Amino acid sequence: MILYRPVGTEELKLIEKSGYLRYPPRLPEQPIFYPVLNERYAAEIAGRWNVTYNSDHKGYVTRFEIDDAYVQQFEVQTVGAEYHQELWVPAEELETFNDHIIGKIEVIRRFPGNESRSD
Repeated sequence: MILYRPVGTEELKLIEKSGYLRYPPRLPEQPIFYPVLNERYAAEIAGRWNVTYNSDHKGYVTRFEIDDAYVQQFEVQTVGAEYHQELWVPAEELETFNDHIIGKIEVIRRFPGNESRSD
C-alpha cells in the first residue's frame, strides 16, 4: 500500500538522518502516528498546517510503501471530507511500522511558505 505523510522541516531532517528509511519516534504529547491515504489530503495538511504553524513556514509531503499484510491491522479513519482518510498507528507501534516500510521514503511535494503572509 502507498501512504503519505505530511511533515515539517524538523521531522524531515530526522527522516533524512535515517537514510529515508524511518519516521522518527513520536513526542510524548503525540500518542498517534497519522499516515494518510492520499496525496491530496497530505498536501492540504503540509500546505496549510505546516506552512502556517512551523517556525520556518515550510511543509513537505512524503510518500512511502508499506507491507499490505501488515498495514491491514489499522482501520482507515475518515476525519472530515470523504478523502480525509488516515490510519491511526499508536506511537508505541511506530518502530514495528517502520520495519514494514518497503524501500525509501520519498519527498514528493514541498511548500516553501509565503514570506509576505499577513494572517
